Amino acid sequence: MRAARSVRVRATLAATLVVALALAVTVVVLVVALRGSLWDSATQQAARRAAIAAEALPAESATVATSPQLTIADPDVTVARAGAAPADWLPAESFAVARLTVPAEDGDALTVFARESLAPADRALDTLRRVLLPGVPILLAVVAGMTWFAVGGALRPVAAIRAKMADITARDLHQRVPVPDSGDEVAALAATVNATLDRLETAVERHKRFVADAAHELRSPIATLRARLELTAPPDVAAEALADVTRLQALAGDLLLLARLDAGEPLRAQDLDLGQVAAETALRWMGRPGVRVELDVQPDVVVSGSRGHLERLVSNLVDNAVRHAAATVVVRVTADGGRARLEVLDDGPGVPPEHREAVFDRFTRLDEARARDAGGAGLGLPIARDIAVLHGGSLVAADGGFIATFPSAAARTPPPGARP
Repeated sequence: MRAARSVRVRATLAATLVVALALAVTVVVLVVALRGSLWDSATQQAARRAAIAAEALPAESATVATSPQLTIADPDVTVARAGAAPADWLPAESFAVARLTVPAEDGDALTVFARESLAPADRALDTLRRVLLPGVPILLAVVAGMTWFAVGGALRPVAAIRAKMADITARDLHQRVPVPDSGDEVAALAATVNATLDRLETAVERHKRFVADAAHELRSPIATLRARLELTAPPDVAAEALADVTRLQALAGDLLLLARLDAGEPLRAQDLDLGQVAAETALRWMGRPGVRVELDVQPDVVVSGSRGHLERLVSNLVDNAVRHAAATVVVRVTADGGRARLEVLDDGPGVPPEHREAVFDRFTRLDEARARDAGGAGLGLPIARDIAVLHGGSLVAADGGFIATFPSAAARTPPPGARP
């Protein structure tokens, strides 16, 4: 999951954006409202000065009657007979100005002008701007940080559920995801996941028991049938019937082994010389007409595992190679960088690159294999891979054959499920 698209990042960005928009609207409204309020206050103060000056005019009416303009004691108040204040008395943009018209004793009208400086209002607005300029980003950073940690805390149980689900495989369905004590939707999700795992574990266990029971029940009647055919049937009929019975026995054995591998039975691990195991197993195919089996074994390539399982892996790979080789099969064991490497190669047509994963599916046989191969049920390679994985290794199809790798016993890394 890319961080840019994570729920945590998206929630943080969304919350910060919403708060930023709200703050922008609030700041604009606040500045406009404060400016209007301060200017209205200055205008009202100028009006009060004009009213006070107008009350003092009757005492000075004679002077006003003979003078076109009179400036009284207040420097922010002036009286004029004309309808406009003197040009040298303002700039008007720096003051709020109020005018009041009063009658003079000579019957003419006098205009009282009063002004109030807007400098305090400008200073208040400047102070507000100095506070908001760093304050808004700091507030947004606080909102982003709180949202980041809050969402992270809310999603922490989800991360724990995801991590546990990633660890759960078909071999350990008994594990369950942690259920938080929050009682919210995440807790409900965890409970639902655990209920689903319960049902899945039950279904898998039933499947494993069915395969194991079926394979076990098949072995006894097949063995009895084989014995009777060998003792009573005519040779020509017995040969064909025994071949079919042999295949049924192999199939039952493969199914039983698969059931045990699926059940995750712990290995009785011991240190083994992989080259010796491979050589002893490959000897069974040496001397057969048509195909030559060659060994290229490096000594002292030690792995930790089950001899029976590793013999079965080598046997399946060599048997597959012998059935598809043109003339030669090579079994090679080497050590490479702390890992043991087993290669079973043949000079046959090989597995096409597009089918190199499909051959490890159970009961899967390629069309070419069906045409050439009279034996096998498509379980040999899947069993070999399961054994490799059970030993902490891997098995892949490559050019010319199959390659299995295992941890070297020198690394002392026990295979999954192993016990001493």
